[in-house]
Amino acid sequence: MSGSLVIGDWGNTRLRLWRLENGAVAERREGPGMVHTADPRGALPALLEDWSAEQVILCGMAGARNGLHETPYVSCPTDVAAWSDQVARFNLDGRKITIAPGVAEAKDRGGRDVMRGEETQIFGAIAHDPRLATGHHLFVLPGTHSKWVRVEDGQIIGFNTHMTGELFALLETSTLCMAAGEATNDDDDDEGFSAGLARSADGAVLTAGLFEGRAAQLLDGKSPGWARGFVSGLLIGAETRAQTVSGPTAVVMIGEPGLTARYKDALAHWDVKGTVLDGEQCAIAGLRLLYADD
Repeated sequence: MSGSLVIGDWGNTRLRLWRLENGAVAERREGPGMVHTADPRGALPALLEDWSAEQVILCGMAGARNGLHETPYVSCPTDVAAWSDQVARFNLDGRKITIAPGVAEAKDRGGRDVMRGEETQIFGAIAHDPRLATGHHLFVLPGTHSKWVRVEDGQIIGFNTHMTGELFALLETSTLCMAAGEATNDDDDDEGFSAGLARSADGAVLTAGLFEGRAAQLLDGKSPGWARGFVSGLLIGAETRAQTVSGPTAVVMIGEPGLTARYKDALAHWDVKGTVLDGEQCAIAGLRLLYADD
């Protein structure tokens, strides 16, 4: 790979761009997520105006129906060759644009599941650590919509989505976490998280357990920060328990340090080892797989 190249992960909540010079990151830039961008085709050239790269490679919601250019989903199972073969390529404002496809799975019970962007990080992780290319591995990518991805000999064979992050974002600003007023600091957050995680281990019904965060503020003097941590612990505890009840002994986590630390604590609660990989590094490695030298 020579010269200048721009790669990016355009998610719902934010856009991350990296300009590579001779394969190394020279500059980073962030922009609004797809849900906050009314005109993606107008927004991208403006963000890239002073970056001279002729080729731009994007993953995530750039390929969604309301994104930059709709790109079909690749069905499971899929490996990096089948995935990269389905990219969309077009020109925009004098630049060659490449958009990664998403991945879809048809469930045995008749349901469907989709992801965009996480598959790029998975294939990037495998490229970064070839040991992940053989055998069976379970990945988790925590976020707004957490993805639990099963990989067999380098193929994505299936995955499950949990809306844990989106649910937490809704609940933390609701009356559930503000029975004692608005949270002013995070001093009690870790204590609340541990309590919520322990409550999930007790087998609490999620919809009933959540209300305990409100009751604890009204009756036990717990703070809104504690309640916020409790809700987070209960949600993440329920998610991780559901995905590890079948007995995996190790999970590979891809994401940002703060959130992966919470998931690592939750996994340890179920006696499952969590190995953390940097989300940015995995995204960059995955996007580089789509580089076309033409």
